[in-house]
Amino acid sequence: MVDIQKAAIIGCGFVGSTIAYSLMQKGIFSELVLIDADHKKAEGEAMDISHGLPFSHAMDIYAGEYEDIKDAAVIIITAGANQKPGETRLDLVQKNARIMKSIIGEIKKADCEGILLIVSNPVDVLTHVALKESGYSPKRVIGSGTVLDTARLKYLLSEKLKVDSRNIHAFIIGEHGDSELAVWSCANIYGIDIQQFGKLRGCENFQNEMDEIYRAVRDSAYEIIERKGATYYGIGMAAARIAEAIVRDSHTVAPVSVLLNGEYGLSDLCLSIPTIIGRDGAEQVLEIEFNAEENEQLKKSAQELKQVLTSCE
Repeated sequence: MVDIQKAAIIGCGFVGSTIAYSLMQKGIFSELVLIDADHKKAEGEAMDISHGLPFSHAMDIYAGEYEDIKDAAVIIITAGANQKPGETRLDLVQKNARIMKSIIGEIKKADCEGILLIVSNPVDVLTHVALKESGYSPKRVIGSGTVLDTARLKYLLSEKLKVDSRNIHAFIIGEHGDSELAVWSCANIYGIDIQQFGKLRGCENFQNEMDEIYRAVRDSAYEIIERKGATYYGIGMAAARIAEAIVRDSHTVAPVSVLLNGEYGLSDLCLSIPTIIGRDGAEQVLEIEFNAEENEQLKKSAQELKQVLTSCE
């Protein structure tokens, strides 16, 4: 029996511990299990975060083992090797695929019925590995995908156009990485086409600005890693938002990594596409009318990922 108020995080590095901290602040769970190969590290993170509970919400946070996740509603997996400066997300694939297979094996032993949220990179590839190894329904295995990339896009657009980022409807799809693409054909601000809104804000040639913003989004992780060694705050909040959509059954639309089964002419791979998220996980993959160039870019991104998946088999 799944306890909708219980979650587990596997991997207590920068990303895992930041997700735990974000979940504590949101107050959507009453129990949170932290699991790490270094049990003392998990204990330390649980202690440190728990000391902030008097300023937040009542919650039981503790270091546990795989048997403790049996009734968890959401299992968030962040474990894996870190991305090093100059290393692409796809460079990580083989070593992190081995780690993911090991983790999924332990989860299956625990006979868990919850939803798997994959955050480890390269997330699209590892989501596919987790799905294949677990044998779970595609609805139950989702990746954080390009949710963070989309947030970066909205932030940079809001800074350029001096408008509330919550009024911006734009998103990134494809691989969470170098071949991702911004879907400009659907982008709008409160119903106003993005380029038209740019003109209203004094940007006469906003197309050039859009290209620069896209490149900044695509290269954000590299820029941050070069400066501080890792990214974790943004993805921590993004993962917590996905978990919240599951727990609250809010039917939120977000570009998570999900298995495609013919959508956009693509099959047998996980890719970041706008999807409705609720209590059952990935409830519905949305087929949106992109323009011809965007469709072609999406297929190119898919082809690159399929080549990487072959190396994991």
